[in-house]
Amino acid sequence: MDYQVKPVGKTCASTGELFSPGDRCHSILIEEQGEVVRFDYSLSGWTGHPPEGFLAHWQTMIPEDEQSDQPKPLDTEALFEFFEQMTEDANPAQEKIKYVLSLLLMQKKRLKLERSDVQDEQTMLRLSGSQGEGPYLIRDQQLSDEEIQQLQQELTAAIYR
Repeated sequence: MDYQVKPVGKTCASTGELFSPGDRCHSILIEEQGEVVRFDYSLSGWTGHPPEGFLAHWQTMIPEDEQSDQPKPLDTEALFEFFEQMTEDANPAQEKIKYVLSLLLMQKKRLKLERSDVQDEQTMLRLSGSQGEGPYLIRDQQLSDEEIQQLQQELTAAIYR
């Protein structure tokens, strides 16, 4: 399953001003009450830095021709950047999501499993990026297929909200 990010919002999360085609804006993902939520800010509504505890930040342009409201698939590099930010933040509440992202990135061949080790009775996955990034140590969450699918759905729903 590909993760997808909801399209850019129609208004600035800070000022409420409407976006116009061609406008540049800042987008962020943050965790609110255990869910990942997207906010978009106009250049005038942007404070100059993401809020504390953000998960991801990027700049984008409002498209000239919005052909549909259908969400676009999240490209592998954007997903990898999100994974790296989660790894740097080391938020224990995000361990399961980070594990699911690592599985997806391995499936997309953006991450490689170097080896797995047992440390303090927990299996740790040692991963590296396909372009030499890492290493990343990710705790094997021992999730069932149903739990993985549920986490994928929760993340997708949060991004589209």
